[in-house]
Amino acid sequence: MNTDSAHPTLSDVTAAFERVYPPAWAASWDAVGLVAGDPAQQVARVLFAVDPVDAVVDEALTWGADLIITHHPLMLRGVTSVAANTPKGRIVHRLIRSGTALYTAHTNADTASPGVSDALARAVGLTGPLRPLDPDATDPEGRRGIGRIGALDRPVLLREFAEQVARGLPATAAGIRVAGDPDRLVSTVAVSGGAGDSLLGAARAADVDVFVTSDLRHHPASEFVEDPGGPALVDTAHFASEWPWLADGARHLVDALGRAGGPDGANVEVRVSTTVTDAWSQAVSHV
Repeated sequence: MNTDSAHPTLSDVTAAFERVYPPAWAASWDAVGLVAGDPAQQVARVLFAVDPVDAVVDEALTWGADLIITHHPLMLRGVTSVAANTPKGRIVHRLIRSGTALYTAHTNADTASPGVSDALARAVGLTGPLRPLDPDATDPEGRRGIGRIGALDRPVLLREFAEQVARGLPATAAGIRVAGDPDRLVSTVAVSGGAGDSLLGAARAADVDVFVTSDLRHHPASEFVEDPGGPALVDTAHFASEWPWLADGARHLVDALGRAGGPDGANVEVRVSTTVTDAWSQAVSHV
């Protein structure tokens, strides 16, 4: 734990971050906000990561982070114990012993503008203005919502676009899966970071050429591609589709702290974790 008074407190840091990603924007089922940490502790170093797992805690402790901000919650559902003989309890104990705080921005970062899907859209090559795939009805400006729709700067073949997606995202064992004619010309694209089964209908209604998302299950994807006229599908690892947001979140935190002013200002060092926390470690193909 950093105790240098030249640095902002954890309370200052989370308040600044929540001005960018208000917890009120999170879905009703979600668990966002401060998970562990003393609001009065000083924060000099912040590590951004997708998942609150042991490997990320290892990275944070090695670097000397005072705060970890993750996209995925550690405790999405209620628990009755944080005993150290459970995976989640072990992480809680490690964080508390080291004085390292943990904060989560999940669906509030998904729906924000710019948010998780804006970062994904730019990573896979979309240019120009973006609009929500599933708009948030509470936003009069129509900018917030889940997923984004945009365009490539020039039409390309689906096979080329899939290779572009692979280059723009972190490499994972499962790689990129594609459903559709590889020689199909694509120019308009819908994206949604994280699991996207629920948005297949929205992607079809949007009349785009291809939908990029993660965790597509066999039956919904099969039924979707069997119905002609819809977009092609590009399926990525869940971790990979959300990782591009980390750099945006880190930048917005520094900017928000700078705008907050005061003697501490933005006297915080941020780092984006490059630890691959995708659950799958190997893919084996027939040879």
